Amino acid sequence: MSESRVAARGLTYRVGERALVDDVSFSAGGGEFVALIGPNGAGKSTLLRIVGGQLRPEVGEVRLLGNPIGGLSSRELATIRAMLGANPPSDIPFDARTVVEAGRYPFRGMAESSRDEDIRLIDRAMVMADVSQLANRRYHTLSSGEQARVMIARVLAQATPISLLDEPTASLDAANGERALRTFSSDLEMGTTVICVLHDLNQAAFYADRILLLSEGRLVGDGTPRDVLQSGVLSQVYGHSMKVVDHPFRDCPLVLME
Repeated sequence: MSESRVAARGLTYRVGERALVDDVSFSAGGGEFVALIGPNGAGKSTLLRIVGGQLRPEVGEVRLLGNPIGGLSSRELATIRAMLGANPPSDIPFDARTVVEAGRYPFRGMAESSRDEDIRLIDRAMVMADVSQLANRRYHTLSSGEQARVMIARVLAQATPISLLDEPTASLDAANGERALRTFSSDLEMGTTVICVLHDLNQAAFYADRILLLSEGRLVGDGTPRDVLQSGVLSQVYGHSMKVVDHPFRDCPLVLME
């Protein structure tokens, strides 16, 4: 793993008296897939939005590529990190290709970007997300799964060194969910840092290099899937009995509900 791309120190974010994120610190390097897991209300999405600059913490600091996030303009931020929200809009009145092209807007006019390069990245992203055949379809007429794949293509077209993903497989069937995570994993070879909220613990077990386990806003686990996915800890955090065994044909743990 390379030096830190994302560094979060002592992050706290409150709504009223409740700390949605409570003194959380972590870092992530280039080529690393970090999964955020935990029960509903654990603070996963809030933490992701803080790291992405969409929320400002009450306490603590985030640095992206060594830069304090508060000192970055919105355009600079968009060239460093791409974000995929858990509930993207469903009523966008443009065709699918135009939605994907939006991922290249922050780079327009930059010396290192050209129209030919933009087209190459857009075409590549649409192939990777399997939405080339939807290019001329109006986005709002697509199914929720098709819309999710178009938004994944937009993130891929943005081609930033950091990708922040909030439940990217939530609207996808099993096959497309696996395909999406494999697609983002393939970007790791190019040094991309992926931080991804996942509810499926077995997807986290297979795809993540590291897992951050959150409970009531606090970080209660940080390590490899085998380090973090422990029967006793998961049962306590999720309030349901779970058993962790070796996966029968993948080199990772398998989480079973009891």
